[in-house]
Amino acid sequence: MIKHNELTDMNKQQLFENIKRKKSFLCVGLDTDIKKIPQHLLNDEDPIFAFNKAIIDATADYCVAYKPNAAFYESVGMKGIAALEKTIAYISEKYPDQFIILDAKRGDIGNTSEMYARSAFEHLNASAITVAPYMGEDSVKPFLVYEGKWVIVLALTSNKGSQDFQFMQDTDGERLFEKVMRTTQKWATEDQLMFVVGATQGKMFTDIRKVSPNHFLLVPGVGAQGGSLQDVAEYGMNDTCGLLVNSSRQIIFAAADDTFAQAAGVEARKVQQEMEALLVAKGLL
Repeated sequence: MIKHNELTDMNKQQLFENIKRKKSFLCVGLDTDIKKIPQHLLNDEDPIFAFNKAIIDATADYCVAYKPNAAFYESVGMKGIAALEKTIAYISEKYPDQFIILDAKRGDIGNTSEMYARSAFEHLNASAITVAPYMGEDSVKPFLVYEGKWVIVLALTSNKGSQDFQFMQDTDGERLFEKVMRTTQKWATEDQLMFVVGATQGKMFTDIRKVSPNHFLLVPGVGAQGGSLQDVAEYGMNDTCGLLVNSSRQIIFAAADDTFAQAAGVEARKVQQEMEALLVAKGLL
């Protein structure tokens, strides 16, 4: 196992304790689009970081995780990557109880995966990274050698194209997403491995939990993409909650003027209150 800065490390029990303490399993997606942030921020020396900092300060009380999407930062070159670095550093220093997911969906072999892992965990010091498992074990293993860090494997996604491959069945009737989940569970513990399951899959969470009853799931697709938080909780929640439900656009772009941060806080609070009720109904609070 590789040692590193442990500031952003969090095991499964710690994550669950945070969920209970904050009465929330909300992950705020920092999909920060330079073309959508309020115009007045464009005069700032680092408008992306200025936007993120304000959003984080307004929402930190209501969420347990942040998920910056690497593509939105890479799209504007070195300034965007610098803003990503500053964002992760800001969260880890000011809000050390937050779980930080680098949403990069990396997937390659050998030295390439090793470099992606080094970037995410040694340089950026994220808590977790999303990974595409299509190339198999040797494309995922380099991410698993970092003690205290998490790999979040794409399993059943929320997009329309998930139908193209993920539901394909073998001769025994096992679907591809089920094969992915069963196989990857052999490579890591429940303190290292999560799965991405889209909120739009609804009742499919019942099948997901048959394959993986105890793992945490990262669930995008609630809010702007139309996924139901109630369905996700009903069919996907387990005895340690087992869910990190992501909301991006609905929260961070709740307003486009100088009230943007306040509006984001209001939206995050609404989601948190809904999640609190679902945790109570499950008997977890």
